[in-house]
Amino acid sequence: MNNVSILSIDLAKNVFQLLGIDQSGKPCLSKRLSRVKLHEALVNLPTCEVVMEACCSSHYWGRVCLSAGHQVHLIPAQHVTPFVRGNKNDKNDCMAIYEASRRPNIRFVPVKTEQQQAILILHRMRERVLASRTACINQTRSLLLEFGIHIPKAYSIFKRYIHELLSEAIQPVLRLMLLEVHEELDGYDKRVRLLDSLFRQTNAQNSSAEIMQSIPGIGPTIASAFSASIDRGQAFKCAKDFSVWLGLTPKQYASGETNRLSGITKRGDCYLRKQLIHGARTVVNHAHKKDDDLNRWITALKQRRGVNKAIVATAHRLARLMWILLQKNEFYRPMFNNAVTQNV
Repeated sequence: MNNVSILSIDLAKNVFQLLGIDQSGKPCLSKRLSRVKLHEALVNLPTCEVVMEACCSSHYWGRVCLSAGHQVHLIPAQHVTPFVRGNKNDKNDCMAIYEASRRPNIRFVPVKTEQQQAILILHRMRERVLASRTACINQTRSLLLEFGIHIPKAYSIFKRYIHELLSEAIQPVLRLMLLEVHEELDGYDKRVRLLDSLFRQTNAQNSSAEIMQSIPGIGPTIASAFSASIDRGQAFKCAKDFSVWLGLTPKQYASGETNRLSGITKRGDCYLRKQLIHGARTVVNHAHKKDDDLNRWITALKQRRGVNKAIVATAHRLARLMWILLQKNEFYRPMFNNAVTQNV
């Protein structure tokens, strides 16, 4: 293993495939190791470059490699698949990971710290709570329809209707169900409030999150998610690269003299994109109340292209603004000069 210059690892739960490449670009090592053996091998291996696919547990193994003094490159999974030759097996996957890592335009995924992954766990917990709450509401609405009771979709209206129904004379089974639903929703609300308070606490100790929260439409939840995912945006060369990674740019089909643009690509992390679009929707809905350059631009765009397109365009602009402010380490300040904000 002393000749290994680049080590390609195909990650798994229990058994890991290793492929070692020497300085001349020829394979010099091929092994299958257990989890314990892999940890020992990485610690004892002379310093080299380790390439892995960015998948489950990749950030953990990336931190193990960094602590052992290795250089780590995590490759997005969609960039590895085209290089798989022949049948799908661990050895071919290792070779594909190595070949993908040699491409000149591959953007590697930065290794996340334990703190970043811990914050992202809170976001996954919050999404699960909201999904369970929505499922509870939908089931209750459908069951009440069997008794001719229709409740609108809005959550605040739903809770008000539940209180009103409990104060009326209804069947005992319906009352029991509504009491259970009321108690369940209260539990969900408490958990959401607890997670939101944890986001605010972690943001107060993170300068990147504080910068993001100064931007219109970026609240504690969005700032927490983005700071845990991109840190200060150091993985991107420019603001355009960041917005492309989020999937907020149009799809392009170009061949010869034909050049067509369609809807947004929706690449990257769908959770981050969803949260940013929700924040942009708030900005668009209140843009007519303010007179700075950003809100005047949004108002004109909404009149020209419609609300939905204005929301996505605003999310795209907020993403670019977010990256620029993180690089400059500055807080957002509303501009009242058109020439200044046109470059954002």
